[in-house]
Amino acid sequence: MATAATTRKASPLRHAAVVLCGLAFAVGLAACGETTSTSKFTGESHDVAQTLSDFQGNVTAREQKKLCENDLAASVTKRLQSVGGCQAVLKKQLVQLDSTNLTIESVSVSGATATAKVKSTYSGKSRVTTVSLVKEGSRWKIASTQQ
Repeated sequence: MATAATTRKASPLRHAAVVLCGLAFAVGLAACGETTSTSKFTGESHDVAQTLSDFQGNVTAREQKKLCENDLAASVTKRLQSVGGCQAVLKKQLVQLDSTNLTIESVSVSGATATAKVKSTYSGKSRVTTVSLVKEGSRWKIASTQQ
């Protein structure tokens, strides 16, 4: 039986893993160097779409350091740090991911927060996920996903 201490420790890891896997599948790991198109977006919306495209590329390349430093919000990396470190957790999660296709359907920006509707196809099934982003300094970073 789990103690209260192990339950608290497992919960952030489970949450961080869910966020990462949700992001990876939402953003869609493209095979063979495919990239997500950002050309239909302008201004801040383009910057948000570019973050999603960069995330996709960094996941595909298994670039844990870039994911932790450039793509994920501080709130996500902090949760990952508390359960073994961002890069170590990502390394374990990334080996479990496969290829999907992705389309960024829409981006909405409101001040220092943004949401993107992302359509992904995995194993022949399509789904739309909402990705929430926050602006940290001059960069948009991924904070969470919701289906």
